[in-house]
Amino acid sequence: MKEKPLRLHKYIEEVRRINLGSRKTYQIRTFGCQMNENDSEKIAGVLEEMGYLAASDNEIPDFILFNTCCVRENAEQKVFGHLGVLKKQKEKKESLIIALCGCMMQQAGTLDKIKKSYRHADIVYGTNKSHLLPQYLYTLLTTGQKQYFAEPVDQEIIEGQPVKRESSIKAYVPIMYGCNNFCSYCVVPLVRGRERSRKKDDIINEINSLVAEGTKEVTLLGQNVNSYDSDGDFTELLYLIDRQCDIKRIRFMTSHPKDISSRLIQAIHDIDKVCNHLHLPLQSGSTKVLSEMNRKYDKDRYLAIISEAKQMVPEIGLSTDIIVGFPGETDDDFEDTLDVLEKCEFDFAYTFLYSKRRGTPAASRKDQITKEVKGERFEKLLEKQNSITLKKNLSFVGSTVKVLVEGASKTDKEILTGRDEANKIINFKGSPDLIGEIVNVKITSAKTWHLEGETNENI
Repeated sequence: MKEKPLRLHKYIEEVRRINLGSRKTYQIRTFGCQMNENDSEKIAGVLEEMGYLAASDNEIPDFILFNTCCVRENAEQKVFGHLGVLKKQKEKKESLIIALCGCMMQQAGTLDKIKKSYRHADIVYGTNKSHLLPQYLYTLLTTGQKQYFAEPVDQEIIEGQPVKRESSIKAYVPIMYGCNNFCSYCVVPLVRGRERSRKKDDIINEINSLVAEGTKEVTLLGQNVNSYDSDGDFTELLYLIDRQCDIKRIRFMTSHPKDISSRLIQAIHDIDKVCNHLHLPLQSGSTKVLSEMNRKYDKDRYLAIISEAKQMVPEIGLSTDIIVGFPGETDDDFEDTLDVLEKCEFDFAYTFLYSKRRGTPAASRKDQITKEVKGERFEKLLEKQNSITLKKNLSFVGSTVKVLVEGASKTDKEILTGRDEANKIINFKGSPDLIGEIVNVKITSAKTWHLEGETNENI
């Protein structure tokens, strides 16, 4: 793995020197996807290199950062709501530094809005810039000048950044950044830039470092992992990781139906380390709507992929993303989506109401669906998917599954929780010594959102 960039070394050391002898704390609030969560882990790593400590729940930190998302409107509203509240905290603690970064900061007009209405923000920057945070922070601390940047997305991939992982048991490993798909509702290509893939050696080195630290599971991340392209494709990368890394489990997301191949499904079957789970966003079951979304597959193609996956990997867990109320969606279009739910029987679905995103073709369409119609369809979709999820979960009762134990339940410390290969949440009683281990759990009961079981042995 490459050394940290010299500019990162220099400013980390300078900020650490400024903070020497004082206890400085930080808090990061992350909005959005797993890629944002991984970005926040890198930011936390940089902050701790500069001498900051994670703040406790009952104190006002010295540094608060919002890592933002703009894929959906409610994520933006939450950020501005939380940012407004921070004005009072800054009045109580004048030295508080407030920073914002991520996708939302790349949107046209956001920086101007912050300058006008949220002048208590001190540092603002976009995506792929976390390696420059020490420089921004140093300049703010030494000059008092606010650091506001609205620049094009940085296409460079910076290796060797410090990372403070949320978990010692499982980890996110980005393999590529950006997106070339330009779905008509989505801002990701605009705020995260075009696709660029990490080198295989850098990915292998990161995974091996994680293994040495005790990590049992990695999730390979990309806006579209199927598009990975660095001296070979994504399927070849999976086989390479299998050969060169002693990791116990491999997951990946997100896959795009237009790019998924029979070779990839075969790899899920062939490689024991690859979990039997496929997250494959549907978005809509209507071929007409899929065409207008610029998804580049139709209903029949999607159903054929799912059929092939089930035939090749009978025990595979399936999850998906669905958007309700895309502009022009008719009752018949929505019924097509319900039809795909019935035919595919997803174990879980992430469901969303369509929301306009500035700069996307769908946002300018005149045939927007009313809030009332979207709400009615959304409730109908949830009711159907929840019944399917419960049915699938009930079919597991009496079976034994392999569970990676992630920790104690937040509501009951005597209950352990983890996930099986199909990505189902499993709760069971057990010794804390089992945390971090893969254990056999016999399923005794099923709920809509999790399974319950018992175990007596490690695998």
